[in-house]
Amino acid sequence: MDRLVELLFKYRPAAFSRGSLAFASPIPVWVLAVLAVGGIALTAWTYARHAGPLARGTRITLSILRAVAIAAVVIALARPVLVISTSIVQRNVVAVVVDDSRSMAVRDTDDGTRGDVVARLAGGPDSALLKALAERYQLRVFRLGGGGRLSDASGIRYDGPRTRLASSLLRIEDDLAGVPTAGVVLLSDGADNSGATGDEASMSDQLLSLRARQIPVYTVGIGRERFERDLEVARVEAPRTLLRDASLLVQVVLVQRGYGGTRVPIVVEDSGRIVGTATAVLPRDGEAVSVSIRVPATEVGARLLEVKVPPQPGEMIAENNSRTTLVVVRDRREKILYMEGEPRFELKFLRRAVEADGNVQVVTLLRSSKDKFLRLGVDDSLELAAGFPRTREELFAYRAVVLGSVEAAFFTAEQLRMLGDFVSERGGGLLVLGGRDALGEGGYGGTAVSDALPLELQGVVGERAPLMTLRATPTAAGGAHPALQLSASDSLSRARWATLPPLTAVNRLGRSKPGATVLLDGVGEDGVTSRPLLAYQRYGRGKAIVFGAQDSWLWQMEASIPVDDQTHETFWRQMLRWLVSDAPDRVETLVAEESGPGEGITLRAAVSDSAFLRANGATVQGTVTTPAGVSQPVALEWSVERDGEYRTTYVPDGLECTRCGCARSSGGTRCRANRDTCG
Repeated sequence: MDRLVELLFKYRPAAFSRGSLAFASPIPVWVLAVLAVGGIALTAWTYARHAGPLARGTRITLSILRAVAIAAVVIALARPVLVISTSIVQRNVVAVVVDDSRSMAVRDTDDGTRGDVVARLAGGPDSALLKALAERYQLRVFRLGGGGRLSDASGIRYDGPRTRLASSLLRIEDDLAGVPTAGVVLLSDGADNSGATGDEASMSDQLLSLRARQIPVYTVGIGRERFERDLEVARVEAPRTLLRDASLLVQVVLVQRGYGGTRVPIVVEDSGRIVGTATAVLPRDGEAVSVSIRVPATEVGARLLEVKVPPQPGEMIAENNSRTTLVVVRDRREKILYMEGEPRFELKFLRRAVEADGNVQVVTLLRSSKDKFLRLGVDDSLELAAGFPRTREELFAYRAVVLGSVEAAFFTAEQLRMLGDFVSERGGGLLVLGGRDALGEGGYGGTAVSDALPLELQGVVGERAPLMTLRATPTAAGGAHPALQLSASDSLSRARWATLPPLTAVNRLGRSKPGATVLLDGVGEDGVTSRPLLAYQRYGRGKAIVFGAQDSWLWQMEASIPVDDQTHETFWRQMLRWLVSDAPDRVETLVAEESGPGEGITLRAAVSDSAFLRANGATVQGTVTTPAGVSQPVALEWSVERDGEYRTTYVPDGLECTRCGCARSSGGTRCRANRDTCG
């Protein structure tokens, strides 16, 4: 088709798409148009007036042919030309941008690594690409990781942690402001894995910005799009924070191509020490397999866990066989408020199960009779002296709340709203236990508490549900959940769950809500009837859990349970530790993804007041401790864009600004380019 267009119109379609059509005739185009219209009209009038013996169809055909001939002659007289704009030699700039991420060191080309290909294209003034461009344009060479302009790509170290296409093009656009730019040539393997948030420009927005300035982007793809044989650690999931000695399961997701059915070992390392192992059987090509690995959480502090899979025979790339995740293990006492409406065994045995746990403090408010309360585990005589908290500040001081058999009418409307806000805004954990005055039978339907719960409430006040005997059976999600690991291995844990005595429930519970996860099913005595027994969901910043049984203490006191059995204690310790996990502090510190050499590290902090409302205009100071143990102070400033968010860019010693090249101290300095901070 292109050749046919070229034969008829001299140029290929690509030329017409880049240019515009014009006329170069000395005669004005409007004069030629009038002559063409007049000639065609005269032809039609002639055939209509002097028809002769010709048939009507013949006259119409002859009229059309003559009109086409007249139009062709007029177009030829108009001398149509194709106008294509071109740059003046050495008057315009072309930016050559080189991807310097670690993926460019992958050896998947016939002649070495992807970086070797870039070196041949742009490694020096005599390289193929730069030599060809230099004949017509002034060249400016950049690298995606920043660091200012380069003479060529020969000195680039391919050690950047990620490919930041959008932000790099934004920085280069700023550098080219006011310069006649003919285009941007991008040498990259094409994968943008910057993990951009709302703070960063998206790739599409940046391309629109370049299009508005009429700056074309020419991409040169380096490397293969797909590997024939490859095994990748696609994702590693672990809790961001947890208490010391808590059950820590690292969830590893593997994807592969060309190794279906192969058994591969997975190793978890902590500072070079192997702390967990597992074996995975790889599925078919394109499918993912998820593996849970137990890791001890005995050492306090930030722990950088690295998950590794050994390279497989014939694997084309081994760089994606490992992935790291940061876990912070805390050794502190977390306060949980347990509100119980009546004396019952569940309260007694739950408190006994965790009384030896130095990281969990269960503060109990027990209604012993009307308007009389018993306080247990309080820090001083003033704590809960007026009963259940009546202000956000008092309630939000706790990390989690447990509601036992206490009716909704016990609380004021404001307290019920505070409980909903406790989960959604404060980010705390809410655990609701089964009981005769709990859940729907306690009148919680339609309240803010009901909105947070993962299960629909079917019971109503005044109607007692029949007593149901249920055997707790972990679901697929529950079998892999750290809170339900009762033994040292998965097989032993499943076996222990199968032998536990059944529990009873007196609450009507409906189906799980969208987004909720059922961890335990309650199977009836007939072995067929099933209903959710333990379920949870994320609600706002926190999580809400429903445990529908009323007598988990049977796992401690039933006749078949040995005296030294620790199943009940293990279950509740892990449940309460999970309940308080990830509950935020008033000041939360967040660190951006890992940065490479020459890059600053973005530090963010979310600051709230005692009612967990975002606080603006505060003075926020932080401390960064280097791997060598040196502590360095940093100051964070309110970002203005978001309430309660403060940020800064921390720059290690000895690096240069990636935007302007100015030297920086460990705390960072003001940038010569008038940026917020260097980096």
